[in-house]
Amino acid sequence: MVKHIVLFKLKNEATDEAKCAAALRFKEAILALPAKIDVIRKIEVGLNINPDETWSIALYGEFDTLEDVRTYAQHPAHVAAGKLLAEVKESRACVDYEF
Repeated sequence: MVKHIVLFKLKNEATDEAKCAAALRFKEAILALPAKIDVIRKIEVGLNINPDETWSIALYGEFDTLEDVRTYAQHPAHVAAGKLLAEVKESRACVDYEF
């Protein structure tokens, strides 16, 4: 099994309204993916409630293999979900590991 963890930092210069709206749309789109992408075993999206921390959004997923992570990452529905953050995203960090 592979755990897929992604953190997103949103731009400071983006308005709070824009960041919140984009984050909520992103979360909704990601949580809808298991119905469209059968390689997803589990997926969660958390919006950071601690303003003292750097990262704004955490995504956690479980997959059978790293190849399944790649299938998920390239799926058009996942690509579309990622674009929902495009205007407010500053950076992204990702770790994939076996467990």
